[in-house]
Amino acid sequence: MDRSASEPEQPTLLQGFDLRRPLPTGVTPAASLPVARVLLETQVPHLDRFYDYLVPADLDAVAVPGVRIRARFGGQELTGYLVERLTETDPGLKLQPLGKVVSPEVVLRPDVLALCRAVADRYAGTLPDVVRSAIPPRMARVETEISAADASDAPRAAQPMIPKDQSEAWPPSCLMQYDGGTGFGQALTAGESPRAVLSVIPNQPGGWPALLTEAVAACLDSGRGALVVVPDARDLERLSETLTATLGPAAVARLSAEDGATPRYREFLRVSRGQATVAVGTRSAAYAPVHDLGLVVLWEDQDSSHAEPRAPYQHARETLLLRAQLAGCALLMAGTSRSAEAQRLVLTGWAVELAAPRPLLRAQAPRVVASSDSFEQERDPVLHAARLPRLAWTTASKALDHGPVLVQVARTGFLPAVRCERCREPVRCTECSGPMGLDHSTAVPGCRWCGVQAPNWSCPTCGGHRLRAAAIGADRTAEELGRAFPKVPVISATGGLPRRRVPGSPSLVVATPGAEPVAEGGYAAVLLLDGDRMLARDELRTGEEVLHRWLAAASLAKASRDGGVVVIAAGESDPVRALVRWDAAGFAERELNLRRDLELPPAVRTASLSGPARSADAFAEALELPEGVRLTGPVIEEDGVHRWLLFFSYGQGGAVCTELRRVKARSSANRDPVVNVRVDPQGLL
Repeated sequence: MDRSASEPEQPTLLQGFDLRRPLPTGVTPAASLPVARVLLETQVPHLDRFYDYLVPADLDAVAVPGVRIRARFGGQELTGYLVERLTETDPGLKLQPLGKVVSPEVVLRPDVLALCRAVADRYAGTLPDVVRSAIPPRMARVETEISAADASDAPRAAQPMIPKDQSEAWPPSCLMQYDGGTGFGQALTAGESPRAVLSVIPNQPGGWPALLTEAVAACLDSGRGALVVVPDARDLERLSETLTATLGPAAVARLSAEDGATPRYREFLRVSRGQATVAVGTRSAAYAPVHDLGLVVLWEDQDSSHAEPRAPYQHARETLLLRAQLAGCALLMAGTSRSAEAQRLVLTGWAVELAAPRPLLRAQAPRVVASSDSFEQERDPVLHAARLPRLAWTTASKALDHGPVLVQVARTGFLPAVRCERCREPVRCTECSGPMGLDHSTAVPGCRWCGVQAPNWSCPTCGGHRLRAAAIGADRTAEELGRAFPKVPVISATGGLPRRRVPGSPSLVVATPGAEPVAEGGYAAVLLLDGDRMLARDELRTGEEVLHRWLAAASLAKASRDGGVVVIAAGESDPVRALVRWDAAGFAERELNLRRDLELPPAVRTASLSGPARSADAFAEALELPEGVRLTGPVIEEDGVHRWLLFFSYGQGGAVCTELRRVKARSSANRDPVVNVRVDPQGLL
């Protein structure tokens, strides 16, 4: 069908620009910088580039870099962002006019765009996918709520938070407890950009939120802004309270998708306009447009919540490392434990370690006792068969006279997995082969995957009808402890039923890893159960992740001088020994050295390719990789999926990711079946 010569047509990337088409009738270009370079929001890899449009004169005043726009492309109208105004485009091209400026609000600043581009390059992803994580969805009502006076205010520079007459008293109390902490705080106050890694000392006044707040206040004292990223809503609430109480609510913006789209966008605009000098939030807050950024802080970098579940699957740690490099700002990575990646930064000299003096650490940390100790094994002859060892039982009984006791268990639920009592075979669903479990003591077996119940279950192997526990969850543990300590209240805290805080009165708090509430004054004792079960996962990072969970729970106990005790119910292993010594840095260094010998991450970088067998194999064969890159596979997975793995050095990372993006774009243009590409994937090995 013929199309009218006056009908506007947006060219496609493959076909190029149609030079025969005149400009639409009546469109007058802007007198100055008439070309708009835009980024369109498309998830198609081969369209990942900037496009030029003509700026009509009536949009000249509002078409500024960073605003949201609409433009015609490929026969449809797409949203995007205006990134630059130019005097001209490539010779010989006639441009289509920009369709609309959606909002005059500048939401994509040049420094954030550069960060998004760096993240996309590092993870072999597309720029629109990263920008989608960086910029929250627009809420028009939020923009209209702001008065014209507020909208016209110039961004306010970060104001010193430490009174001038107290400047000689710097550094504050928490940072100065660490070797090198005094110099780090002074460097921040002087406007410098130090980089440091630390494992926090437990039972400090105000806890870790006070420590991070002091670092932020030191940065603000130099007239610069700060950004803090935490893994989850629980940590965000604790830190937000301390930051707001110390710096004032006007200085702090809280960025979290869990708060809802409208509050998140309102806080984002406060940061973007320079009305808030400190941004704190979860992983997407790593892109917050903080003005005059002087410090980025990451809490608990090894937490899996920092990994983005959407393409290109970037990690907040790497995002903040790139941001510190691009912005030339300071960086602080802190946590109760230490990741191998953070220890690598220390060993390579990119960051310094703010170490805790051992005498102070021994005084502040609780006393840790392992049930695998030879003395305890002699006193408890049935230790190998007991889920709650004698040591844990007696410790809890004594500690309940002085305060609450935290009991960490590996699984939620009542009996999340069951076996046949006669032959010990795991009970599986007859519909989907998923694991069967019990929700309470009188429940019938139900599938954890599809929900099908089996009231008349019989074992297909031996014909038995009786069940036994294969795994015990938090609900069953709480029920058993309630019977054992009938006069003590039992409190459950899981991901589905979170508890932020508990009182300091005697109680038993049963919690899953990561859901432990904070007790007023600290726990008198912490019992870490199911240790061997947690360490049984056959994954590269199991020991590191389990030690992180143990240390996070153990740090909630009182100091040893105040009677705080931690009991770990697990066999002898490197993570158990590291917990007893309270030596996260030493464990991380040993892990890193071992992985360097085995050429495993983070000593090297990795990438995975997975998809339909023929497409994944063709993708791997099409790669033109630098010499020395290891390509292994394919591993045959379910439903005919093939997976390939790449191992390459950090120096080869740029070339490998560029090649992955090239082959992705070619496959997309050819409309081949999608091959999922993940660079430095979490939990793959």
